Amino acid sequence: MPIRNRLAEMHSEITGWRRHLHENPELMFDVHETAAFVQARLKEFGVDEITPGIGRTGVVAVIKGKTDTKGRVIGLRADMDALPIHEATGLDYASTTDGKMHACGHDGHTSILLGAAQYLAETRNFDGTAVLIFQPAEEGGGGGREMCRDGMMDRWGVHEVYGLHNAPGMPVGTFAIRPGALLASADEFEIVVTGKGGHAAEPQEAVDTTLVAAQILVSLQSIVARNVKPIERVVLTVGTLETDSNASNVIAHRVRMKGTVRTLDNNNRALVEQRIRDVATHTALAFGATAEVTWEDGYPVTVNHEAETAFAVEAAQAVVGEANVEPNVEPIMPAEDFSFMLEERPGAYIFLGNGDSAQCHHPEYNFNDEAIPVGCSWFAELIERRMPAVD
Repeated sequence: MPIRNRLAEMHSEITGWRRHLHENPELMFDVHETAAFVQARLKEFGVDEITPGIGRTGVVAVIKGKTDTKGRVIGLRADMDALPIHEATGLDYASTTDGKMHACGHDGHTSILLGAAQYLAETRNFDGTAVLIFQPAEEGGGGGREMCRDGMMDRWGVHEVYGLHNAPGMPVGTFAIRPGALLASADEFEIVVTGKGGHAAEPQEAVDTTLVAAQILVSLQSIVARNVKPIERVVLTVGTLETDSNASNVIAHRVRMKGTVRTLDNNNRALVEQRIRDVATHTALAFGATAEVTWEDGYPVTVNHEAETAFAVEAAQAVVGEANVEPNVEPIMPAEDFSFMLEERPGAYIFLGNGDSAQCHHPEYNFNDEAIPVGCSWFAELIERRMPAVD
């Protein structure tokens, strides 16, 4: 079934919700006003249950179908948080809070799930239970992990879970997905090099930590070039390098560098961590310095389950037609904390075309409101297709 007539009728109203959220962005777990807005709409729709405070500030809502003969429960997830970016769109509904912006389209995701919620609450044309998950802190806070730690999946008996993300550059009215790894893990590391500070005119009396750090930085790239199979994807980036001196005639006693590692499988994730430790410590030792490596696990690889990916493809094809769905898109290296939910339950994550917009996390990015009925219809189709109504 293509875009539902009811959702097409609701397009203007849902767009209004989206633009309200865009004007009022909130960061990380501090999404209290956004969560309150979501709860107010859900109450208006007459959903069966609303529970706030899951994963600190997340909201979970329940909509029961006309019947429940098989007891199937399907979760649908949207993220609510914005980014610490100064908006440069010049829109009439641009952010009213300087330094905060919905630059990744979470305002659109939340509005799409709200639209699907209203449709499902009105029609209830399915056999089972839909659990709607409004998540905080996707942008680095691990809100998905926190909701899972709060026992969300067991508490509501979720069997499968699905989510979507807008994709700039893909035409509106298209979807893309793949089984297996879709988005990368994202881990962080810090390397502190300690040597012996001194005068720049007498380097023989010092252990030059800037030189050591530079050698480590260059050598780290050999991990991707020489330890990882060429057909596999790993991105290693050193983003900052700071010395403990600002003077040009001082050899720093200590240098600190920070970076990220992105991989598409756990074997490479473990391999790169160990090699970073080896390269840093042994390179420093060769120059008479020491290196301390700190590793912080971030979001895991987002891995779509095969059967659920096939269900997601079928639903997408029903909405926009087979020609507008790419079922085996290339994986990409950004990370997504929906991965935590996919580690707990089978499910799938899909890309929704956002048209010719600026890229996500750009100050001129804007969610394309024309994608709203497409995304709403996909959520609705999933529920009605996976839990068909019983006469």
